[in-house]
Amino acid sequence: MTVAGDEGRVHIVGAGLAGLSAAVRLAAQGRAVTLYEAAAQAGGRCRSFHDARLDCLIDNGNHLMMTANTAVLDYLDLLQAGDALTGPAQAAFPFLDLESGQRWTLKPSAGRIPWWIFRSRQRVPGTHLASYLKGLRLAFAGADARIGDCLDTHDPLWRPFWEPLIVAVLNTPAEEGSARLLWQMLLLTFARGEAACRPLVARDGLGPALVDPALAFLADRGAEIRFNQRLRRIDFNDERAARLDFAGQAIALGSADQVILALPPQAAEGLLPGLDAPRESHAIVNAHIRLPQAPDWPFEAHQAEGGREVPFMGLLGGTADWLFLRGSVVSLTVSAATALAQRPNDEIAAALWSDTARALNLDPALNPPIRVINEKRATFAQTPAALRRRPPPRSAWRNLFLAGDWTATGLPATIESAVRSGDAAAKALTLP
Repeated sequence: MTVAGDEGRVHIVGAGLAGLSAAVRLAAQGRAVTLYEAAAQAGGRCRSFHDARLDCLIDNGNHLMMTANTAVLDYLDLLQAGDALTGPAQAAFPFLDLESGQRWTLKPSAGRIPWWIFRSRQRVPGTHLASYLKGLRLAFAGADARIGDCLDTHDPLWRPFWEPLIVAVLNTPAEEGSARLLWQMLLLTFARGEAACRPLVARDGLGPALVDPALAFLADRGAEIRFNQRLRRIDFNDERAARLDFAGQAIALGSADQVILALPPQAAEGLLPGLDAPRESHAIVNAHIRLPQAPDWPFEAHQAEGGREVPFMGLLGGTADWLFLRGSVVSLTVSAATALAQRPNDEIAAALWSDTARALNLDPALNPPIRVINEKRATFAQTPAALRRRPPPRSAWRNLFLAGDWTATGLPATIESAVRSGDAAAKALTLP
């Protein structure tokens, strides 16, 4: 048995973005930190790896961030990795309807007044001002209101705007999602104008952008990082966590030691008696396709702020929701994909290649290598019922805190939410 000293070490279990965020904040304050991870690498659902079939670095999932994501930007500033994200100098969201072939680009206007919805040429084709104003119903939604209770799913704006936005943000069938949670997201982004809506993508991948700089930061500050360490049990003594039982190793906690659990909700529930966490989840399916050469981009090219851009587009009328392009590698994402995730990977690959060929005007007879990645429990189902189960960072035990995008951050389960949860746990840990 290893007995920790009384110097007040913080034991952080889980090296996803929530755990990394907490560890970075505490290490920056000079706290002694040990970070444990059950896998052989950090990043959790936000990691990069070299794929032998494609012979290149790919992400396990695609993530689109925004300039409104201040916690992510602060995290990168602390790591001196602010140039790891790239995006257009002005907010622009290209869309393609694969059924009709119609293309358009959504460009929010500057300032808090959404002037763009009053201008027919800037609205989504075929939509009218009244459809946008109906979105104000979300502002008055109660805690139990679903989006389908507030917005008309037969309105012309539903398919080309609301549904792709909701599914991307909440990873939940659009009509079932929490109306209040969607409204909070709109307040942080579109309600603040174009400057808050500029899309950001990891320039060289999620690992190089968000994970590798954090590991280097922690190593430089003497933090211990232990991989292949799965927490099996926590022993409690009165109001405190007393021991962490990993496979093959037990850590007895000193009187000043503290613990942050940055684990998925199912794992946290299995370790903490009485924890009532969100249980239902939805899948996200991603695919990466290595083309023989970089294809022509079918939309107007936008100058990336700070360097090379990673073009992307929203897709309607097919299987994929979003398409990203890094050189010759196409990456696609399908959210709220629980039904799709049950299909064989070769069927998923065929459907997503069909979308890609149509979107990029490629020969459908090509047979490029494709890697399908199926995250069957990507996020919790962000319904009104599930939101009531999101716990605060403080647990029932005085020296144990919670982090994760499923905790009560007030935001959808996104990278921003994960980073904020780590910040919140680190802050709660330092308060009396």
